[in-house]
Amino acid sequence: MDFRVGDSVMHWTYGLGEIVGLEERALAGQKVLYYAVKVRDLTIWVPADGNIETRLRRPTARAAFENLFTILSGPGEPLPLDRQERKLWLVEQLKDGRAESLCRVIRDLSAYQRVKTLNDHDQQLMKRTRDSLLGEWGYALSILPIQAESELRRLLGNATAGD
Repeated sequence: MDFRVGDSVMHWTYGLGEIVGLEERALAGQKVLYYAVKVRDLTIWVPADGNIETRLRRPTARAAFENLFTILSGPGEPLPLDRQERKLWLVEQLKDGRAESLCRVIRDLSAYQRVKTLNDHDQQLMKRTRDSLLGEWGYALSILPIQAESELRRLLGNATAGD
């Protein structure tokens, strides 16, 4: 996937950003092209290698993004009760970096939170995932983050736990 300076991108961990530069750097004796991605006040260097599609993607288009609302308003999938199993499962779900995966994790953690208290890792993962989704949501639909947050709460409020 080729990106250019000025392109908006979604980083699989940090969310919505912008390509602000391309630079060739030496790593282990080989020259590798890196994308400099500005996410809020952070610049991340992402190698433009065979794994780029698991690290960066273009933001979801408006029409496709609106289809994600059915995931958010649907019933949550049961999460493992064991915190280690749950952590591994959630991290695995997010590996592809897709917006659908962000929605499923948020939905499932929200449903879980209705019956159990989220531990520190669950809370941090929920915050990071929500921030990422809300950034993309605002970009895709050209709305303010507060509007996206309000709609997310409404959609999750309509969801029922999948028991």
